[in-house]
Amino acid sequence: MLFSFFRFESGKKRSKLGRLLDRHGYTQEELREESGVSRNTVSKACNDPKYVPSPNVLKKLMSAIRKLDPGAKADDYFDI
Repeated sequence: MLFSFFRFESGKKRSKLGRLLDRHGYTQEELREESGVSRNTVSKACNDPKYVPSPNVLKKLMSAIRKLDPGAKADDYFDI
């Protein structure tokens, strides 16, 4: 959490998904473990506001996201 806080405060732009993790104190590593997608993919999804995942990756990420935000829809976090 502390690392995530400092990274957010450093001015680095975060995606909607990255901001969700920050608000809930959830790490990118925890998202990676829960979703089963690669570390690089989670990093892109959390740090690149323009990132659009493939359908397979989207399904995995949304399954993990819904554990934090049960009513979440893909377009809440990705511009699809």
